Amino acid sequence: MLVTGTDTDVGKTVVTAAVAAAAQADGLRVAVVKPAQTGTDGGAPGDVDAVKRLAAPLTGRTLASFPDPLAPLAAARIAELEPLALHAVVEAVREEAEKHDLVLVEGAGGLLVPMGLLPSGRSWTVADLAVELGCPAVVVARAGLGTLNHTALTLEALDRRAVPAGVVIGAWPVTPELVHWANLPDLVPNLLGALPAGTGAMDPGVFRRSAPGWLTPVLHGVLDDWRAWAEEIG
Repeated sequence: MLVTGTDTDVGKTVVTAAVAAAAQADGLRVAVVKPAQTGTDGGAPGDVDAVKRLAAPLTGRTLASFPDPLAPLAAARIAELEPLALHAVVEAVREEAEKHDLVLVEGAGGLLVPMGLLPSGRSWTVADLAVELGCPAVVVARAGLGTLNHTALTLEALDRRAVPAGVVIGAWPVTPELVHWANLPDLVPNLLGALPAGTGAMDPGVFRRSAPGWLTPVLHGVLDDWRAWAEEIG
């Protein structure tokens, strides 16, 4: 399963951790694969480290790391490092799929961010990876202004590639405003879950126990009434 987003910093890593935690609570063996981690120059923990802390998946792998906080292909070029190859990512994910019940692949930025190069010299994207893997996608979206257009464009791009997809809100605000409530009805037809803001800072034990309540059964959660959920956390 691919986890992508409508943009950068929308909550992909925390959503990945939540799905991993819910799936493991459901008895599944889970692996998390991050094809490319950028911005590693300062030595800060990467996205897979964050997922391991929150959800403790059976396996967590980062396939390539680049020092500058840029799109992966641009980061590789600036650092004069070998760009990430699509076939290498596909092989790594399939390798983990042989040993796990669920493999979560967390992208970088949005769906069409250049990730690496094909043998032809053309760049490839997370959308290309989803097609190659033949897997469904989770689109992590914002709750506020601008999210409807960004989410619709991302879902349309996936639909054109015949990639099944649903939406998870990456951070539902503690105090929702009119725009958040107004956006919900348009997001709900594709909604697979929503995480309260600040979940990434939770105690890992609390996070793991809470995660199934943020997600629908499609993502191994127990959320079946978005209205009740919104009233509870809003």
